[in-house]
Amino acid sequence: MMIIILLIIILTAVLFIADFSQKKISWGVTFSQQYAKDELGLDWKKTYLAILDDLKIDHIRLSAYWNYNEPLPKEYNFADLDWQINEASQRKVKIILAVGQKLPRWPECHYPKWTINLDDSQKGEALLQFINLVVNRYKDQKNITTWQVENEPFLKLFGECPPLDKNLLNREIELVKKLSDKPIMITDSGELSAWTAAAKTKTNILGTTLYRVVYNKTFGYFRWPLPASYYYIKSQIIKFFFKKERVIVAELQAESWHKENKNLSQMTLAEYFQSMSLNQFKSNIKFAQKAGFDEIYLWGAEWWYFMKENKNYHGYWNEAKKLW
Repeated sequence: MMIIILLIIILTAVLFIADFSQKKISWGVTFSQQYAKDELGLDWKKTYLAILDDLKIDHIRLSAYWNYNEPLPKEYNFADLDWQINEASQRKVKIILAVGQKLPRWPECHYPKWTINLDDSQKGEALLQFINLVVNRYKDQKNITTWQVENEPFLKLFGECPPLDKNLLNREIELVKKLSDKPIMITDSGELSAWTAAAKTKTNILGTTLYRVVYNKTFGYFRWPLPASYYYIKSQIIKFFFKKERVIVAELQAESWHKENKNLSQMTLAEYFQSMSLNQFKSNIKFAQKAGFDEIYLWGAEWWYFMKENKNYHGYWNEAKKLW
């Protein structure tokens, strides 16, 4: 019995210190016009250009928000998204473009107001028509390398969204596959999911979130006790059994977790540092490296810019610049 216990202790220790870092890692960020403008109160174009030209990123994840791009039925406004894609293209920045109804940033599901009066079937058809339009509009853009269909569609615990319609999700994936031969990514929670439901979809890439310090009303701030090897082993299992080409980090926590009813623009430095001190920022980056991923998208670039411009705190921005 003592030998078994000793072996378990040794194995556990090995799993916690194991380092699967890749020699070459592609770093990227997610950018949300909606988040930068509506929540942080930033000049979103100025923020976006700073991310491109000061951070000098070479990979970015953008979203075709349904509510922004089709504010009225069959009345489209792609000027802002065109601008984002064109600016990235001029700098040879590679883009993951997310399409669907559930996309990055709160409230997760971004419906146009006019869909409120539609039944589920009508809303589904309207969504498919919008996705069809988006993919056809941008499929010849060479710097768009990957389509993302929906964002964490199987995660039920977060966001203001209706129950998942798996049939509709599969129709979305099949539609994008029919329209373009570029790879398709689906995402899932790194901590709250086994990834198997997402992995079963007919997609090429699985993108995971990776969070280290979170907050909820019951427990307050909570640190996930998972070792980096957990993500490595999990990704290898998914690639082997579900034939995924790659597993990447689509969302690495790199901004503070908002506290209760406050958004990030309303919090103090002390509150920011409870979940995202500069040391935690560095630690999260190192942790994702140790987990063996070769493509990692950091979450929070708009907030780093907000901290630099509005709070005169340059730590995150300057640290991020070292990645590119």
